[in-house]
Amino acid sequence: MMWWRTFMAGVGAAVRRFDEVVMPTSCVFCGIDSATSICPPCRADLPWVGRSCGRCARPLAAALPVGVHCGECQQRPPPYSAARAPLHYAFPADAAIKQLKFRRRLEYGPALASILVGAMGDLPADIDALAPVPLHWRRQALRGFNQAEELCKALCRSNGLPILSNLSRVRSTPYQSGLHALERRRNLHGAFAVRGSIDCRHVLIVDDVITTGETCARLARVLLDAGAARVSVLAIATASRTL
Repeated sequence: MMWWRTFMAGVGAAVRRFDEVVMPTSCVFCGIDSATSICPPCRADLPWVGRSCGRCARPLAAALPVGVHCGECQQRPPPYSAARAPLHYAFPADAAIKQLKFRRRLEYGPALASILVGAMGDLPADIDALAPVPLHWRRQALRGFNQAEELCKALCRSNGLPILSNLSRVRSTPYQSGLHALERRRNLHGAFAVRGSIDCRHVLIVDDVITTGETCARLARVLLDAGAARVSVLAIATASRTL
């Protein structure tokens, strides 16, 4: 497995170098020529989360001791063991996610994925597979793509981790936005399934936004039931309130 990750990381680096020569990069936020898809000033202006719970990624008003999780995780721990969402779901991150998700602006994919690549260092080092949150086939057909899969492809090019392809959303559910926590839980009951089993030990769920964490929690339980030993979560942004 390690040789494959090293090989894929080398291929990804070569592709990026080729792209930089053939198609010079511009910043997706301000449009100026840049060596990266987000220029340094725009990257600095993003709504970064300062402190967060290492278990659920909720923003915190004050730092916690090492190994201590927020009160909500202590009372109702999620089925995933770690989570990271480096940005608040606020301008301009929210606008960029919506452009990717609803307007098919795929150029935002590598830019947003670069934020995830930087956040990988805050997660456990033994992650050995990526799991994009699946869309129901009808919604994916209408949208034309799954934004979580696009983010996973960019992560795969960076670190060589394989992407699980045996996940599905077997029940078409209404959009989660606008629903409170209990409605979200009911909405997602029986929504996900795994074909066969999971051979990887530590799976990383990848999504665009964490709100209540219910989507990732439901998918994590399915992955654990299918054979994964541990599950972690990585998203671009969190819409959770600061604790």
